[in-house]
Amino acid sequence: MRLTVLDRGHRLPARMFMGMTSRMSGTETADVLKMLLYRPEILGRPVLSLAAMSMRGPSFWTAGEREYMAAKTATWHQCPFCIETHTELVRLASDGQLDASSVRPELAAALTFLESVSMRPDEPVTRPELPDQAITEALNVNLIWNIVNRMGNAFGFLLRDGQLEPGTRALHRFRYRMPGFVTGGRSADPVGELRRLVRPVPPELADYAALVRDSSYKITETTIDDLKGAGHSEDEIFETTASAATGAALASYDRC
Repeated sequence: MRLTVLDRGHRLPARMFMGMTSRMSGTETADVLKMLLYRPEILGRPVLSLAAMSMRGPSFWTAGEREYMAAKTATWHQCPFCIETHTELVRLASDGQLDASSVRPELAAALTFLESVSMRPDEPVTRPELPDQAITEALNVNLIWNIVNRMGNAFGFLLRDGQLEPGTRALHRFRYRMPGFVTGGRSADPVGELRRLVRPVPPELADYAALVRDSSYKITETTIDDLKGAGHSEDEIFETTASAATGAALASYDRC
C-alpha cells in the first residue's frame, strides 16, 4: 500500500490476529483489513461495527442484495479492489442467484436512489417508494462503502493472487465480525463515532482532501509521495484521508 504504516505499523493485537489468519488462509492479509485494523479507534471500529449490523444483520434486504449495493457503490467510485471483492460476495451471499438480470424492482429503485445521493450532490433527491426502514438500511450500507472505496482508492488497495476466495469466504462466514480484542470492542453508536471523526482540514491539505471527496480514483502513488515530500507524516495523511472520506460519505448519508 501507499503508506508503510498500513503494512507494518499495527499494534500487537492486530499483528497477532493478522498473523493467525494469514497462516490459516495461506495468504497475506487483505489491504482493506490492514487499513481498518490500523489505529481502529479512528475508523476501523465504527466501520466494522456498522458493517456487521448492516451487511449481515436483520434487514429488508437479503445479504446478496446488500453485497450488490456494495458492488455498485464500488463501481461508482471506480475502486477495482472493492468491485471484484463484492462481486464475489454477491455470488456467495446469493448462491449465485443474483445478477443484473434478476434484480427485483425494489433493489433497482434503491440503487437509483443511492447513486443519486452518492454521486450527484447538486441534484435534488427523490426518495423511492420503499419502507422507511428499507431506505435507512440501504443508506447504512452505502455509508460504509462510500468511505471504504475512497480509502481504497487513496491507498491503492490491491487484490493479490490467492486472496479473493479465502478472504471473501471468511468475511461471509463470520458475517463481517472481528474479535473485540483487535478493534477495542464494538461501537454502540457507529454513525455517531464516524461523525466525531470528521475534523477541519489544514489549508495545506485542502486540495488533497477535495480529491478524496470528489475523485478518489485519481489519487496515485505520486499524489501520496508528494504529500510525504512536503513534510506530512503518514499518520497525518491517514487521518486526513479518513476524515475527508468519512465527511463526504456522511454528506451523502444526510441528504435525505
